[in-house]
Amino acid sequence: MMSDQGELPMLAAAVLQPGFTGTSAPDWVRRWLGAGLGGVALFARNIESPAQVAALTARLRAEQPDVIVAIDEEAGDVTRLECRLGSSRPGNLALGAIDDPELTEAVARDLGRELAGAGITLDYAPDADVNNNPDNPVIGVRAFGAEPHLVARHTAAFVRGLQESGVAGCAKHFPGHGDTSVDSHHDVPLIDRSAAELAARELIPFGAAIAAGVKAVMTGHLMVPALDPELPATLSPRILTGLLREEFGFGGLIVTDAIEMQGVRRRFGLAGAAVRALAAGVDAICVGGEHADEQTAIRLRDAIVAAVRSGELPEGRLRDAAARVRELGAWTTRTREMRKGIAPGEAVGFAAARRAVRVTVADGGRGLPVSGVPHVVEFAPARNIAIGSETPWGIGAPLADLLPGTTSVRVTENDLAGADPRGLLPVGRPIVLVVRDAHRHRWIAGALERMLAVRPDAIVVEMGIPMTVVGGVHIATFGATRACGLAAAELIAGAVVPVAA
Repeated sequence: MMSDQGELPMLAAAVLQPGFTGTSAPDWVRRWLGAGLGGVALFARNIESPAQVAALTARLRAEQPDVIVAIDEEAGDVTRLECRLGSSRPGNLALGAIDDPELTEAVARDLGRELAGAGITLDYAPDADVNNNPDNPVIGVRAFGAEPHLVARHTAAFVRGLQESGVAGCAKHFPGHGDTSVDSHHDVPLIDRSAAELAARELIPFGAAIAAGVKAVMTGHLMVPALDPELPATLSPRILTGLLREEFGFGGLIVTDAIEMQGVRRRFGLAGAAVRALAAGVDAICVGGEHADEQTAIRLRDAIVAAVRSGELPEGRLRDAAARVRELGAWTTRTREMRKGIAPGEAVGFAAARRAVRVTVADGGRGLPVSGVPHVVEFAPARNIAIGSETPWGIGAPLADLLPGTTSVRVTENDLAGADPRGLLPVGRPIVLVVRDAHRHRWIAGALERMLAVRPDAIVVEMGIPMTVVGGVHIATFGATRACGLAAAELIAGAVVPVAA
């Protein structure tokens, strides 16, 4: 029997996780919480300070105690809670390079305590992708590495640490976004692997996350022909219901990657993608990275209701999805109450970043620390859309704090168009050249080659994936977070900055 007219909109609202603008809870969100809204997603635009976020989430919870408050906080290059400063933790690739699962668990536990203290209950992390394509434009340092079993053990450790602190983890991007050269924000990536290859690589970390008790899994907007030749994973019953639910036995929340991404929106439209995702087995629709307004929420809610009434979306499927949302919300409330008063501390993140750094000194190189006041040249590639443009990175600022008089310049591809990069090199001073994924950007690799031809003693700091070792000294940080930048700057300056616990 069809639900009454009032219940269907409440069920449809329960499965939405919209974003919104502003650093306080808008009227429409508070109204929707009273009308069944199951969750919200916070972005950098909603965050000024931990105290402000705590006040925001308390206001949301006053309207609906079990509301899911989600955030995309990877504790690495992708950070929302520390978007203005840069993450005080090193990120996944650095943790994978250290390969100490107990440390990964400790970092995630510390992150979880910080998130819980701010009233956040669901973290869209960890990234469980196996980044076996070094040209991947969107995953890269967000993954623990390129070897599936390494990624699996750190994914499981991250889940344990995060959830021990009372924050639900969310393994992403199922069934694996690592082996692609396309960013699903812009188009549909193709994962051209056989089913056996997927089972032996991409799927292993997700199995480990589920075994560790992960509360949520995020879908990837990916074409995986070996699993479904027609539909991207987010919209595929074969992948979400057949593989994730039935074969993997996952009983938790399935949430979409941002539904407005072109990986699904271009072909099916915003509302069409949301309805198809729910029909395929998704429980929650993440929306609002770009469309953070009530009209979008209304549009999606009404489309879901219309799909149930037309028979396109079975009412039982919507009820099942809403029930999983409520179940996770109730878990977060119970767990938060059990873990009140446990405070985080920055020391574990900075200590991990220091352990991750790898230094290679060329034959005849002068080694570290530098002698004299350095000049830093930072090469800024086009921004990965998952990494906020507001998030600072680099070596120049922390190095200037340690070695007063340090100068720095940051250049883009356009800045160097037709220019000789050697003109950026002052005479008689130590040179530090800072790059992110130099192997993926021909203009950076070319500039490095020309500059090192005249200054082979230069220090090269790779803050992305270190594919080649060049320079008189090569420093690999395995990420561009604030913690990674400080760890490299300390080595260059020969000083260690004390960090309070």
